[in-house]
Amino acid sequence: MNGHHALTPDAGGQGMTSQRARDRLVATLRSEGIKDTRVLEVLRTLPRHLFIDEALAARAYENTALPIGFGQTISQPWIVARMTEALLESGAPAKVLEIGTGSGYQAAVLARLVSTVYSVERIEELLRQARRRFRALKLDNIRTRHDDGMLGWSAEAPYDAIIVTAAGELPPAELLAQLAPGGTVLGPFGPPSEQRLLRFRADAGGHLQREDLGAVSFVPLLSGTR
Repeated sequence: MNGHHALTPDAGGQGMTSQRARDRLVATLRSEGIKDTRVLEVLRTLPRHLFIDEALAARAYENTALPIGFGQTISQPWIVARMTEALLESGAPAKVLEIGTGSGYQAAVLARLVSTVYSVERIEELLRQARRRFRALKLDNIRTRHDDGMLGWSAEAPYDAIIVTAAGELPPAELLAQLAPGGTVLGPFGPPSEQRLLRFRADAGGHLQREDLGAVSFVPLLSGTR
């Protein structure tokens, strides 16, 4: 775990954004089946209110998705915890590629638990905001790129794990090609009305073993940039 990432003075929060509110959220996540203590500790200490609009700060530690503009959302904390837990299950991957930076919250959670996070975002303004948050929280092991997430980030491949934070029918072939042998791809896949959180693990022969981790609901994975 990267313990050197200090929090900024306003990261403590007050009232509905206080440590007590975070502790309550973690208790909820634990009661809803999140078991990994490393993940729970990161969610207990990471200031989620810094990743959303100030007007919504009072709702930062509710276990719910919230709008972040541009038709995007910051995922429900349970989903962030579950996806992070699922990625760490067979050991912490060193290099993780994230498709869809969004608010930056998922990348920030991962950055506390893995060596390096590479994150690609197609909406430039969202990425600009996320970069400011990473700097404020001194998360210097996150590298970001404004590009079409469908294409991944081939220059930095291969990755031990790829996490997709928007829903497509199947993992794009371009992303699978950037996975290291034995690597994991995790994300919401399937038709819009039947999205499932799927984990694909590459076996020794390069074949993908698929695991269904349950029903989810995410914004769609889109190509292009804006």
